[in-house]
Amino acid sequence: MVSIEGMMKYKGCIGHVTYDDEAKVFHGEVIGLKDIITFQGMAVDELEKAFRESVDDYLAWCKERGEKPEKTFSGTFNLRIPPDLHAQLVLQAKAMGTSLNSYITQALRQATR
Repeated sequence: MVSIEGMMKYKGCIGHVTYDDEAKVFHGEVIGLKDIITFQGMAVDELEKAFRESVDDYLAWCKERGEKPEKTFSGTFNLRIPPDLHAQLVLQAKAMGTSLNSYITQALRQATR
């Protein structure tokens, strides 16, 4: 079985997509929410349409209930690391003339390429 993965964005929501070559179908799920929002399609255009419709349905559901939709990712997360690593990272960031946050952001961007 071959699995292809990708990401989609629409109205602040991020969809994670996989392709199942045995079933010949794309499966997707909006990530980063407590609510479960899924979608699927046999072709890319069908998948994109299903994704947009699922997000629109979620937003309409929130509006009907008088609730604010969840944000998928805030851009903030807590990370526990050993104190000696924390100190090394601060020193490295300082040596490069940048903040710890900027230094770690740059390292994470490079790690995800």
